[in-house]
Amino acid sequence: MITTVENKPRHKFKINPAYFILIPASLLTLLPFIWMILGSFKTGAEMRQIPPTIFPQEFTLANYQKVLSDADLPILLFYKNSLIIALANVVQVLFTSSLFGYIFAKFEFKFKSVVFWFILATMMIPQQMTMIPGYLILAKLGLINNLLALIIPAAIDAFGIFLFKQFATSIPNELLDAARVDGAGEFRIFRQIVLPQFGPALATFGMLTFMFNWNAYLWPLIILTEQKVRTLPIILTWFQNRMVSNDHITMAASVLIILPVLIVFLFAQRWIVEGITLTGSKG
Repeated sequence: MITTVENKPRHKFKINPAYFILIPASLLTLLPFIWMILGSFKTGAEMRQIPPTIFPQEFTLANYQKVLSDADLPILLFYKNSLIIALANVVQVLFTSSLFGYIFAKFEFKFKSVVFWFILATMMIPQQMTMIPGYLILAKLGLINNLLALIIPAAIDAFGIFLFKQFATSIPNELLDAARVDGAGEFRIFRQIVLPQFGPALATFGMLTFMFNWNAYLWPLIILTEQKVRTLPIILTWFQNRMVSNDHITMAASVLIILPVLIVFLFAQRWIVEGITLTGSKG
């Protein structure tokens, strides 16, 4: 009896030529970030040393201690303000965007297209054009120097509605109809069937919303004029002005400010990549 040995296909390792461009370009973009982290552990004398050093010759945590113990700029208070604004906006924007996106994708009502395109048209209006009217409205409502001034107006996001509408169109109507036949209400269908399908989109848009609100500078600078309600990006500017010749301390403050964004990105990285990949295939 003759037995034949099947030749199993061998997976050959192929190097994409694009890697030779992408990897050096990625390392190049990381250099300022790496320099900032390493500089935050250097002394002032070493930061001014010529030629400059890459790694700290004298590793120190004094820069972080200086930032955290500065009584004139209590960074923990500004952390609290930024976290309240960023997290509140993430929660409310994810809820409204996913709900409205689902409604526009799966429900029919009068003037649906007109309303949807009107919402998208708001994306073409520069923020600078709405600053004065927005400020006057918030002043009439008594919300100047109030964190709610950065939360309430941000409840609706046109891009978020568009993004979730694209995802919702791929949900089979038969699945929703079967839930209705079983007696499920519309909000229960949205909560238990639709939202789990939005996982990648929720992570992607949540991360983008968090970063936008965490790094916002101009609008909070206009609305929040009292130091007790200021956010971190504004205080970082003041810190830089006070520490003109102390770049090592400014770098330590910068690391502390961007640390939450890095933590959020690391935890949501897999969902973010999947969400960005799937967004282009929805339609």
